[in-house]
Amino acid sequence: MSQGTDDTITISLDAMGGDNAPLSEVAGAVETVRDTKGINVTLTGISEKIEKELKKYSFDSSRIKVHHASEVIEMHESPAEAIRKKPDSSIISGLKLQKTGEAQAFISAGNTGAVMAASLFTLGRIANVSRPTIGSRFPTERGITIVFDVGANVDCKPVNLLEFAVMGSVFAEHIYSIKNPTVGLLSVGEEKSKGDLLTTQAYELLEKSGLNFIGNVEGRDILNGSTHVIICDGFTGNIVLKFAEGVLGLLKTKFTDYANRGLISKLKVGMAYGTLKTIMKDFDYQEYGGVPLLGVNGVSIIGHGRSSPLAVKNMILRAEQMVRAKINETIASRIKDIKEFTA
Repeated sequence: MSQGTDDTITISLDAMGGDNAPLSEVAGAVETVRDTKGINVTLTGISEKIEKELKKYSFDSSRIKVHHASEVIEMHESPAEAIRKKPDSSIISGLKLQKTGEAQAFISAGNTGAVMAASLFTLGRIANVSRPTIGSRFPTERGITIVFDVGANVDCKPVNLLEFAVMGSVFAEHIYSIKNPTVGLLSVGEEKSKGDLLTTQAYELLEKSGLNFIGNVEGRDILNGSTHVIICDGFTGNIVLKFAEGVLGLLKTKFTDYANRGLISKLKVGMAYGTLKTIMKDFDYQEYGGVPLLGVNGVSIIGHGRSSPLAVKNMILRAEQMVRAKINETIASRIKDIKEFTA
């Protein structure tokens, strides 16, 4: 995958995905080119709507381009059906730009299932990867924990969890600069024998993988920071992710309810506002943009449907980081070695 001239990277951005499209996408792209060097953005989607938004801003027009796509995959649509019926969608058009080398990465806050399916269909898989995975970062008592898989694969085989562990380790090492990251297998107990058939069989593979595997971990370990990478099937991981999002919403509601009790309560919350804001920032999806789809032969990042301009900008920056770190080359090499070792 070649980069642009002068080491410039081009990111294709689905301008029609997300609840606030194309407003947030355009604003995020403009903020990116204003604040950074070495990144160009190509906005894919209905050009008339995109260009109308771009007219609101002053920016270097040589660094933001518009690629017209006549169709939009809506959030409620079936991914497989939408991809088949809408070949000129903003999602597929953006991924094709990466496939042809006109862009080096793709990001979208649109239909998650459609982005995953279209990424796999358009970009293909990295050699020896049977299933791509998406991971999500969780703030912890010390540092971060990244959970793979959080929804790409509901039904998994033990070898899939092994691949998730390899890809997750590479991601943690190269994106978060964690040397030899620890890997834990999410289960109902720490003992090797605990868990269902999938978990116990995956344990056997991980144990002889050469990864820094520390064994089974439990739900509480996701937030205590004892493990850098935690592996599970996508069914379990998605429940964990949605539960965590619900906890954040509950905390915000509780703070608001407390402040509404009266003037004294409002003053107490006001005095602690700075601290609370700093703490809550660690839980804010906008700060880290989106989740990477690892295992496809390219860079594809999926954002939250409510992505703000800040979230879009951070998705772009994460995509650039993944391209420059040559994540896929390392994954391909590590997966090959692991498969040979565990065969």
